[in-house]
Amino acid sequence: MNKSELLSHVDHTQLKAYATWEDIDKLCREAIELKTASVCVPPCYISRIHKTFGNQVRICTVVGFPLGYSVTEAKIAEVKKALEDGAQEIDMVVNICDVKNHDFEAVEKEVRSIREAVGTHVLKVIIETCYLTEEEKIRLCEIVTAAGADYIKTSSGFGTAGAALEDIRLFKKHIGPNVKIKAAGGIRTAEAMEAYLEEGCDRIGSSSASNI
Repeated sequence: MNKSELLSHVDHTQLKAYATWEDIDKLCREAIELKTASVCVPPCYISRIHKTFGNQVRICTVVGFPLGYSVTEAKIAEVKKALEDGAQEIDMVVNICDVKNHDFEAVEKEVRSIREAVGTHVLKVIIETCYLTEEEKIRLCEIVTAAGADYIKTSSGFGTAGAALEDIRLFKKHIGPNVKIKAAGGIRTAEAMEAYLEEGCDRIGSSSASNI
């Protein structure tokens, strides 16, 4: 896989709490030059990115990030504002408290509600694998599929660990045919990105696209 093909699968990411406009502007210009799939950015910068770069860059943002335990109504409000400001893709964090309580009905209900709010735009569901048992990961694969999300995503990048190839292999066994996989967290080299894509990922979340 050449570097251009590789970069077309990357969500070029800057989600640090202290990210400045200078950081975001640089990210967007790199994304345009490198032709990455999108930029993944804090919600507070969506409107300014949209006004500055228009349709030159595809905007992805995060909801319920990074801990996931905000209430569904708050997540829906975040989604609506993000789309209004110009986002085209939403990466939401599931309510991990509900997952650990094995209240899977509540988890699925929330993902379905977010799916409805996102509409025809892309929805990725971050399940934060580092906190989960294999049984919980499998159940979330089933929920993400049933709720109609576009992607299951490994990690926020803010947990105790990031992506792992064994989780991608597990996902492939348990997601439906309409669900794609995004890996994120700790993927910093072209070799690592290619390994995840070869394993079955469609997207890679990384802040290191410009280093390739």
